[in-house]
Amino acid sequence: MENVGAIVTGSSRGIGEATAVRLAQDGFLVTVNYSSDEERAQETKRTIEDHGGTAIVVQADVTEPDDVNELVEKTAQEFGDIGVLVNNAGFSKHATLDELSHAEWQKVLDVNLTGSFNCAKAVAPKMKDLGWGRIVNISSLRAMTGSDHGSHYASSKAGVLGLTKSLALELAPEVTVNAISPGYTRTPMTSDALEEKEEQIAAKIPLARVAESPEIAGVISFLVSHDGSYVTGETINANGGIYMK
Repeated sequence: MENVGAIVTGSSRGIGEATAVRLAQDGFLVTVNYSSDEERAQETKRTIEDHGGTAIVVQADVTEPDDVNELVEKTAQEFGDIGVLVNNAGFSKHATLDELSHAEWQKVLDVNLTGSFNCAKAVAPKMKDLGWGRIVNISSLRAMTGSDHGSHYASSKAGVLGLTKSLALELAPEVTVNAISPGYTRTPMTSDALEEKEEQIAAKIPLARVAESPEIAGVISFLVSHDGSYVTGETINANGGIYMK
């Protein structure tokens, strides 16, 4: 369903930026969301408009229900209907168990898991009223493998998978809810690690390279399209085959 609103959280950079641009190309009216980097969010909006798409920029902290409600209402006021939500906003910081504070643990869960819940809760009634909706949650390879330097991140992303299945059951049949678990992807969040050891990382991947953000956006595009209409409650592992290595 084209010409309806699509919210992409954390879309000022990385996978979120690529997804916002792709959905606009697919005909959706896109809300570019950011927490702190307005300049980059405005750049995403300009890119969309330069390609003939329609977008607005809305600041919102996904951990704050009031912010999220305002994000949804501004989108509805601007575009009328909301048919797509991509829960992409995320936060990660490497820390082992002995280094990890309770506050750091909570922050990662608040952004990655509770933020996805907040956004889904706010947008679901709009989708139900429309009689059509697509929610795509961004999980991670670490949800399945765990992490020896980020138990908070892996746990939050594993929680996203449980949330995905639960919402898929609850919001059917009008709304489909799916997750994507990207593997190593070239984004600002991974830039330091890739700069240090991209060659070693690529050697672990059967496709012998990391993903580019538009490749992940392409999977999201499928899930929100008519072609993805019979897929719900699923997790697509877009990781270059790293499980098989």
